[in-house]
Amino acid sequence: MNSPILQLLVLAGIAIFLILRLKSVLGTRDGFEGAPRSASVEKAPDRRGFEVIEGGPDHDIIDNVPEDSDAAAALAEMKRIEPDFGVADFIGGARGAYEMILMAFERGTLDDVTPFLSPDVYEAFAEVVDARQQQGLSVEAEFVGVRHISIADARFDADARRAEIDVHFVGELITVMRDANGEIVEGEPGRSKRQKDSWTFERVMGSGDPNWRLVATGE
Repeated sequence: MNSPILQLLVLAGIAIFLILRLKSVLGTRDGFEGAPRSASVEKAPDRRGFEVIEGGPDHDIIDNVPEDSDAAAALAEMKRIEPDFGVADFIGGARGAYEMILMAFERGTLDDVTPFLSPDVYEAFAEVVDARQQQGLSVEAEFVGVRHISIADARFDADARRAEIDVHFVGELITVMRDANGEIVEGEPGRSKRQKDSWTFERVMGSGDPNWRLVATGE
């Protein structure tokens, strides 16, 4: 074998070796990829859609109170101080508190709900319960459900971080009041009635106590 042919074979072997080596490092590319693009001209991800969402209206608030109202501003401040606070979650909790407190009042078991009542409200409820007991009256009560619940107003004291939320309830319940002899003096068994209440709940936002307390009642 002459020298030129030998040199050609050696070069071919080297070329094959290099091709195999490049494949093992870079992988195999199939198909047409187009001209290579410079990293300097790549566009940053378009985040305008996210910015609209982040900067848009908070439906957790405006679904429950008018968007430009003082109540909306107060609720926004509550969420700023305590990011985990949610208006929808609060309404769900208020619904449960309404049933629990109302039934405790009707049945005279206020000690079960003391942590959820301000001292003034507890005393007002206790006076009515004591008066019933002194007259020998007893109440049989059954909660049917909440027919309506909505936020009527909200206020926030930034200095004290004290939040107040007024909630309007329309509840339905069955109550029968009996005298000491067991005779019915009010209500009718099995017949429900609707009751309207406006309650004010209060809490210090950002505190370690998660409970909202009932601080005022009305119709």
